Amino acid sequence: MKAMVFTRYGAPDVLTLQEVAKPAPGDDEVLIRVRATSVTSAECAMRRGRPLWGRVVLGLGRPRKRMRTLGLEVAGEVESVGRNVRRFGGGDQVFGFTGFTLGACAEYVCLPEKASLAPKPANLSHEEAAAVVDGASTALFFLNGKANVRPGHRVLVNGASGSIGTYAVQLAKHFGAEVTGVCGTRNTDLVRSLGADKVIDYTKEDFTRNGERYDVVFDTVNKSSFLRCKGSLTRNGCYLPTSGLMNNALMLWTRMAGGRRVSTGMSVEKNEALIFLSELIETGGLKVVIDRRYRLEQAADAHRYVEEGHKTGNVVIAVG
Repeated sequence: MKAMVFTRYGAPDVLTLQEVAKPAPGDDEVLIRVRATSVTSAECAMRRGRPLWGRVVLGLGRPRKRMRTLGLEVAGEVESVGRNVRRFGGGDQVFGFTGFTLGACAEYVCLPEKASLAPKPANLSHEEAAAVVDGASTALFFLNGKANVRPGHRVLVNGASGSIGTYAVQLAKHFGAEVTGVCGTRNTDLVRSLGADKVIDYTKEDFTRNGERYDVVFDTVNKSSFLRCKGSLTRNGCYLPTSGLMNNALMLWTRMAGGRRVSTGMSVEKNEALIFLSELIETGGLKVVIDRRYRLEQAADAHRYVEEGHKTGNVVIAVG
């Protein structure tokens, strides 16, 4: 089978299309014929070997052999299953998250039956389904799981036109919040169309200095900080960053201090989220935004584009 492989850390050119052995499912695994995957900023960082502490998992000097094919989001068809598998059968249309297994940037990938995998929403293409998995489930994890957003809350989404932000705007509205989206000039109309009550163009206005107060500030692009945003939070407001070791320390400190707080974490187990999102999508409650589409052999070009930092929504790769 064909797979996009990297054997050393570096620029997008380290990605090469290679013929590799087709995986065979173990007793508790499913073999998926990949139809689509995506390229995320997280994968670009993995390819570069950043952050350095991440190499404990990926491989210190070079990627471990089992982690040399990227691809966190997957949509496709179950081709075969192990003898103990009961959740899925051959021919099932699925979408899901590969997690630390990676490997979706290839024609086939094997995942455990218990992996973050669910039936694909019937009204989505494979490309659209792949573009939902990580961004939407991460937004759900923070807004629902961490901040418990509910009717009457005022929520600001920084990076509202990105892969997490486009879903965050819609989900916050779904939970009944008044939503302010922050994005660049060219995406203000898009963010309004997703349901934002107010849109701030960051090239013209600094939301941390406009005097507004929010119950939740969700920084989906990690371009701000708790100290900068603290004055934009209500008395018991919550600042949600999606990453950063310093934010973990701040979370503990603010939890003990009371009042305005930081809440962060990692969305890895996504089965419940995928079921929730699938139901929402099938009733028309969630839109998928795709910026660009690439073929498998163009994965390096997709990485270059994502690293420019100006993508709108998601970048997907069609496989096969």
